[in-house]
Amino acid sequence: MALPLQAGLTPMEVAFLCEMEMVTVVPRQRLESLNLLSGPTPTLRPPHRAPLPLWLALLLKRQRRANILPPPWLLPSSLERILRHETETSPLAFSPPPPHPHPITSRISPTDHISPPFLPSSTADAPPDYLPYHWLELGEILLEAASDDVPEPDRVRGLLRDLREVRMSKMRGSVKGLEGEGGGVSKMTGVGAMEVSEGRGFILGVLDGLRKLGSSREVARREREEEEGGGEGSEDEEMEFE
Repeated sequence: MALPLQAGLTPMEVAFLCEMEMVTVVPRQRLESLNLLSGPTPTLRPPHRAPLPLWLALLLKRQRRANILPPPWLLPSSLERILRHETETSPLAFSPPPPHPHPITSRISPTDHISPPFLPSSTADAPPDYLPYHWLELGEILLEAASDDVPEPDRVRGLLRDLREVRMSKMRGSVKGLEGEGGGVSKMTGVGAMEVSEGRGFILGVLDGLRKLGSSREVARREREEEEGGGEGSEDEEMEFE
């Protein structure tokens, strides 16, 4: 008998999907184009930069055939600005996601529109002050496999840890709004994939507790109405009997 699958993606599955993100590499050797399922890769000619999927960039990095350029948002100065924005803004508001490179109002083909998490938000040309959808797992992967390509890796590692703690605290605080009448609404705009995966158990637990609490309140209300209705009926019967 198969075990029931966990709701949503696990952190390992999220990290696996993150390897499809595009990053920028600086080749150290010439490499002809490869025909992948997503299409052919550009021909690598040192020292020209080229975009590659993260999984292929990591493979070339391990083979010492290319270096990986960290995205601008992974630099210490950018992470400090993002952390400052997270701590100085509303305790329930997250830093905004990267802007879409092709606004819906622009006159381009509908097939050219790309939606998160498949925006080119981790290449060398990405905006510096926005955390992409896979920011946490991509940062950890680069620090583990290509720390020599990341400026001040220890400082970056500490800033990522601080950002993670601040944003997880916001996620825990955002569910408090669900306790009000009507259930409330918890906004998750700007939350990353790994944050959703890690916070899913906590949020679902809170929602399940609120559901049970609301159900018990409804049962108590109905019992109270039945008792009050039963008392009024007995008084009417006594008046008719007299």
